[in-house]
Amino acid sequence: MAKGRALVSSQERESRPGKRAWRSYSRPGDPGGRWEIDRLIHERLRLGMVSALAANESLSFNDLKKLLKTSDGNLSVHARKLEEAKYISCSKSFEGRIPRTVFRLTSSGRRALERYLDHMEALIAAARGR
Repeated sequence: MAKGRALVSSQERESRPGKRAWRSYSRPGDPGGRWEIDRLIHERLRLGMVSALAANESLSFNDLKKLLKTSDGNLSVHARKLEEAKYISCSKSFEGRIPRTVFRLTSSGRRALERYLDHMEALIAAARGR
């Protein structure tokens, strides 16, 4: 198999309960180096949030909710995970009596997204045999 990452077979995954579904391989161009997909960003909604914030200076809670077509509760849970990891920052204020929550991508969040994209590009290249 080409260097990169591969999915663990369902049989192998079942024999190792609680283990990640991804197996670690050397990164192309870095023999002996090991890397892991950032599971925090890899989740679909969180990847959407981080990507949207990378393309915008900031987005309000309602903007993100509409963009990602998700519920208040779902967005809140995922935003909290990203905030705890310091990938995004959250500022809360009021416009009159209406609460306003604004999210921004932090520098560590931008670096994490860049690493994630590098890993995905390496996975694609390995799968294509490049």
